[in-house]
Amino acid sequence: MNDFRVLKLLDRLEGLFCRAGIDYGVMRSILQVKLTMDGRRAPTVLAATQRSAEPKEGSPFRPQWVYLIMGTFLIPLIIPSGHYMLQMSLVLGVVMFMITTTLVSDFSSVLLDLRDKNILFSKPVNRRTLNMAKNIHVLIYLFTLTLSLAGPTLIVSLFRQGPLFFLLYCVAIVLMNCFILVITGFLYLLILKLFDGERLKDIINYVQIVLMIAITVGYQLISRLFNLAEFSASFIPAWWQYLIPPVWFAAPFELAFGGGRGIHFSVLSGLAIILPLLLIIIYIKLMPQFEKSLQKLSAQEVGGREAARLSGWLSTVVCRSREEGMFFRFTWSMMKTERDFKLKVYPTLGFSIVFPFIFILNMIWLGDGGGIGNSKTYLFIYFSATLMMTVVQMLRYSGSYKGAWIYKVIPLPGDHTVYRGMLKAALLRLFVPVFLAEAVVFTVLYGVRILPDLVVVLFANFIYAVLCFLLLPRSLPFSERFEAAKQKEFTGSSFLMLFLLIGMVGLHYLATLLTGGVYIYLVLLAVGNYLLWRRTFPEGKRTKPSGMSNMDIF
Repeated sequence: MNDFRVLKLLDRLEGLFCRAGIDYGVMRSILQVKLTMDGRRAPTVLAATQRSAEPKEGSPFRPQWVYLIMGTFLIPLIIPSGHYMLQMSLVLGVVMFMITTTLVSDFSSVLLDLRDKNILFSKPVNRRTLNMAKNIHVLIYLFTLTLSLAGPTLIVSLFRQGPLFFLLYCVAIVLMNCFILVITGFLYLLILKLFDGERLKDIINYVQIVLMIAITVGYQLISRLFNLAEFSASFIPAWWQYLIPPVWFAAPFELAFGGGRGIHFSVLSGLAIILPLLLIIIYIKLMPQFEKSLQKLSAQEVGGREAARLSGWLSTVVCRSREEGMFFRFTWSMMKTERDFKLKVYPTLGFSIVFPFIFILNMIWLGDGGGIGNSKTYLFIYFSATLMMTVVQMLRYSGSYKGAWIYKVIPLPGDHTVYRGMLKAALLRLFVPVFLAEAVVFTVLYGVRILPDLVVVLFANFIYAVLCFLLLPRSLPFSERFEAAKQKEFTGSSFLMLFLLIGMVGLHYLATLLTGGVYIYLVLLAVGNYLLWRRTFPEGKRTKPSGMSNMDIF
């Protein structure tokens, strides 16, 4: 195995780990194995460049060029001087937003992983050492991601703002990463303490949704901290700014370089330094409890009869045949029990819930909120359908993909029965509840006059779900492993699907300009749904999914 440079850097902190009760030698060996195994699979962010589904030997620290490109867009914010509170709040807000969303979506499965315990707990390895190895593993990739995002601005700050600014920027990034990791761990620990078994797994996914909503809305608040006028910015202190972490980490820059004075900047700077360090100490003390509570995830749900009855009843209502109903119930059950699927898809629910409201909040903040009730901004509810872009992509993947051999032995009249049941289950389990919840809020905001428009949006989104299915390469549900994801197949299709959604918004807007246009458009959509679903999923036709050979599922 390779002796990675990051492990040599950790060797210099061996005494610190030993004083914390960590068996450093064992922890180093575990990390070496984890990093070696990571080098044999394609990173998620680079899956688009991986042509083969087979893992290859390589370094786990290959450049994350997608995040590097995103980081270059932050360079204009780091060049000016004089408004450090504004500049660094925006820069650190973007970096913190991207890191937290990536941590929740990609690293939750690592933080909540139980697979290595069957091997390591039979050896002389204490829980604190194993949990620290897991957190160091996440931190390594967290800092790799951070360097990709903040690297361009770090380099520019060294030459534009000076070495002291550069060093302070590095310290702020380190403290921010520790804060993000510890806060995420505390949330999971709290949930692990309160709930058991399958209920706990669902609660964790719900917390991810709430966390995504809080992060998205919080990032929108950052730009509202300042009074921008004629290219100048003045920071207006307020009590609620103490609840926004990017402002904490921006305050030391204003104190050191912007001439900021007053108790407000001092308290914010103290929070940026003291709170992450204090949380790390507490987290290290609580790691054994976290590891002990994590065992609850291995508990299996005994009940589940109510969910089975619901999916069974819905399958009889919306499905045209017994075979279609069978795959409707199968997809419904897999979406409920497949942990990796939920960890990757459920955070998208948060974005789908909050995005329609962000546009409205921006109008309110700009002072145009008085006329919202009589406007047509309710059409922003269309953007809740962005959820279907991710869901249709991810329905092909599963941790139990080897069981896909069953598709080859079941006597089916055609695989379109499978796809139709799959898509209906995804719509009813994930999209429709989100849409109905948002529809209630929009009805309160805009009045009952928009009810016909909401029905039109629902029918239009049913068509949009089929279009997403048609634009993406076909693959039988839950028949591929997550590691084989080829994002290059989806990039162009995702942009096209987004433009289609915007086009639907435009058509709906044009319909509202005509007398009775909404009702005419509703009839057209109902007929279009019937024809499109019937033509896309004909009975008795069997096709071979793209990207899957006859032996791929064995």
